[in-house]
Amino acid sequence: MKLVTYRPSAAGPQLGVVVDEHVVNLNLASGGALPNDMRAFLELGEAGMELARSVATAANVEAYGAPLSDVKLLAPISNPSKIVAIGLNYMDHVRESGGAPPSIATMFTKFPSSIIGPGDEICWDPSLTSKVDFEAELAFVVGKKARNVSEEDAYDYIVGYMNCHDVSARDLQLEVGDQWVMGKSLDTFCPLGPYLVTADEVPDPHNLSIRCLVNGEALQDSSTKELVFGIPYLVAYLSRGFTLLPGDVVTTGTPHGVGVFRKPPVFLKDGDVVTVEVEGLGQLTNSCVEVSAT
Repeated sequence: MKLVTYRPSAAGPQLGVVVDEHVVNLNLASGGALPNDMRAFLELGEAGMELARSVATAANVEAYGAPLSDVKLLAPISNPSKIVAIGLNYMDHVRESGGAPPSIATMFTKFPSSIIGPGDEICWDPSLTSKVDFEAELAFVVGKKARNVSEEDAYDYIVGYMNCHDVSARDLQLEVGDQWVMGKSLDTFCPLGPYLVTADEVPDPHNLSIRCLVNGEALQDSSTKELVFGIPYLVAYLSRGFTLLPGDVVTTGTPHGVGVFRKPPVFLKDGDVVTVEVEGLGQLTNSCVEVSAT
């Protein structure tokens, strides 16, 4: 299934499933049994997912749906308890950085307040940062509480996958005291979407094409085959340290081609349009806007 959070005209955020280029409202089609919030829905566990599958199969699209073109898609999940990000996790990215593969996963966080959805604007104050970089990433979403999970059982805890754009202010991240969280967590620096694609539709997340296009030019073009630390390892490693909760987002790193390592460097600027696309997960497109502080 392709699960979405969307806004019809003159209404608040709704939970939906994509059926034949329409969005079916899961709350209405289930007679109110399913909530209108993605995180609350995921907290229902497999029972909620089975009901959603049943609704998607049997729903009257005319009664409970709207054309995709008529709604505004939002970030599939806007309120995870945490976003965990993995750095330097593609071998081709390791090679372009000139370093050695990490011995353990490099981990940082992005604040949930940085989340935006497809079509929203990536904004920054040019007096705060002038080196805004692009990073296409595959993200997975946790489906149930995970603590001390083995690699063998890891996929049981993943509900699905999304495109993520790990927007990065390189000057804040690298040049003023190694401020990774600041450089990664500015408002609007975590576009997600357009869908949360359930895990059953992604049989091998380690064999997907991944690209980032800036103004239509592919500046990143790789495959998740290049991952250093695979997804089962990440679930086991992270859940050994802290509890993962339904709706938590883990974004798994970016491939080669980022702006900071290009010669000369290429950074995003006002008016640029960026598209992240991981195979099977749709396209996540956002425009860039410099907004000076007043």
